[in-house]
Amino acid sequence: MNDNKYDVIVVGGGHAGCEAACAAANLGSSVLLITMDMTRMAQMSCNPAMGGVAKGQIVREIDALGGQSGIVADNSAIQFRMLNRSKGPAMWSPRTQNDRTLFTLEWRNILENTNNLSFWQDVVQELIIEKDKVVGVKTGLGLELKSKAVILTSGTFMNGLIHVGEKNFGGGRMAEKSSKGITEQLVANGFKAGRMKTGTPARVDGRSLNFALMEEQMGDECSYMFSYTKTKPLTKQRSCYITYTNKEVHEVLKTGFDRSPMFNGAIQASGPRYCPSIEDKINRFSERERHQLFIEPEGWNTHEIYVNGFSSSLPLDVQHEAMRKIVGFENVKIFRPGYAIEYDYFPPQQLKLTLETKGINGLYFAGQINGTTGYEEAACQGLMAGINAHNSIKGIDPFILKRNEAYIGVLIDDLVTKGTDEPYRMFTSRAEYRILLRQDNADQRLTPKGFKLGLASEERMNKLDDKKVVLSSIEKEIRNTSVTPDEVNTYLISQTSTPIKQKVKIHSLLVRPNLEIKPLLDKSEKTKTILDQNYSEEVFESVEIKLKYEGYIKNEMERVEKINRLENIHLHPDFDYSSLKALSSEAREKLKEIKPNTLGQAGRISGVSPADVSVLMVHLGR
Repeated sequence: MNDNKYDVIVVGGGHAGCEAACAAANLGSSVLLITMDMTRMAQMSCNPAMGGVAKGQIVREIDALGGQSGIVADNSAIQFRMLNRSKGPAMWSPRTQNDRTLFTLEWRNILENTNNLSFWQDVVQELIIEKDKVVGVKTGLGLELKSKAVILTSGTFMNGLIHVGEKNFGGGRMAEKSSKGITEQLVANGFKAGRMKTGTPARVDGRSLNFALMEEQMGDECSYMFSYTKTKPLTKQRSCYITYTNKEVHEVLKTGFDRSPMFNGAIQASGPRYCPSIEDKINRFSERERHQLFIEPEGWNTHEIYVNGFSSSLPLDVQHEAMRKIVGFENVKIFRPGYAIEYDYFPPQQLKLTLETKGINGLYFAGQINGTTGYEEAACQGLMAGINAHNSIKGIDPFILKRNEAYIGVLIDDLVTKGTDEPYRMFTSRAEYRILLRQDNADQRLTPKGFKLGLASEERMNKLDDKKVVLSSIEKEIRNTSVTPDEVNTYLISQTSTPIKQKVKIHSLLVRPNLEIKPLLDKSEKTKTILDQNYSEEVFESVEIKLKYEGYIKNEMERVEKINRLENIHLHPDFDYSSLKALSSEAREKLKEIKPNTLGQAGRISGVSPADVSVLMVHLGR
């Protein structure tokens, strides 16, 4: 290391830290990424997968803005699936199974080839703060490194405590030491801190499993992946498998409850509601006789298996005995046990929508330090923190995504406005405009914004412009081309759709639920040539979704316009809410704490009623 002055210092090399460092560096800031172990960049600490319900949309949004997670996921994928195909397109969610080792290597390759980005392997023990502004960090080796902004992405490392049965020991991950000092310093500076808990399953030896007794889960045949760049679709894939727990498994697990940190009081922190440990599941859902398990390979060239759904902090002997009662696991060998981990977090109401802290200028939080869970949630926060740290340093306006623009906007608004007292996980149900926030249109929504920032490349923007031309051309042909009963009725009958009696536009047929775009295009000589153009499946999908659901899309856009009237009424951060006696006492307290940016955000704060919003509107002359 030849310098000790940077624009941005990023603390932590997890998913949030990697995206933050890349974003700020690619925008032109000089960046130092400090991590305890450079061989574990963006380590997949839990399941070896990216995406899934709502999370897949986030990965595509990161990619559309010019982030890296989608590219890394594609280049390390061993399986691709589009989840929720049986539901509407707002629910479709891409997911990759990944080679854990290759994922980290791909990230490191990107990081080491990013201009303006330097590295230092060390632990950060203290922030350097002068007059309520962060100006650098102090490391375990005694170095003082100066910067104009610091992005803290500590994951589960701050005062991390690992539990396996009655044993517990400090650690940020298994076999990795925890970080101490920063929590205590921030609390001394007026921050509120809390504890959260997460867990992970045992890893097992695939050679000891009988896959013939399980249900095989193969990947999709696909022509596209996460990234809108030229990453290559998979030509071969590894299968996952499905099996189940049973009554015998549950009975064995119960024998360890008296030694479980979940039940004997050793763990006090809140765990993830939507990804509970196996002991928590059989305790809370005692009426269920079995729970589904997904058996996931950890890579192309390893026998290591991740047992998705069997997260546990029970004693090792109980974990092992219970696993041997699972069908296909009769001779199972464990590589390492499941464990729970408690760690420090900071309630995110202490942040601005830029992810800068309200208490210390230039200090940003991203990832699990904000109470979230999941690689995707962490990565998108890192991306946004990196962008906003750079913008702030350069005197550029903050970059904030609205709830109708991206799942990323929903996530950050939820955190800052509502807070969380348990690990926050994104779901499609959290987004009120999810028909607008589909995985297929993330590039159309966000690449122009990423290009304007200087993060998405000109090549990305040109590719999007070309795609828009193609989409418009196909849509025009579908709206203007008619088909006769002779051309189309055989297809309609085969799909149990009512035959037509006269010539009709293809568009009027496409809106029917059972009919698909490509067979309809094939029925007219005029549109059949479109199928010969070698367009991607994604192009046809985008046109079909837009035309089938344009009524719903129009309704959501009208709702957005109404809500945006409140989003466009800005509130000054120093607004004196205590002077408005007509506000409820709870509203005054919450508004002073959160300091909302807009009237719309104020209305989403728990404890602020519609009557309180009306009081604010009257005061603002609206």
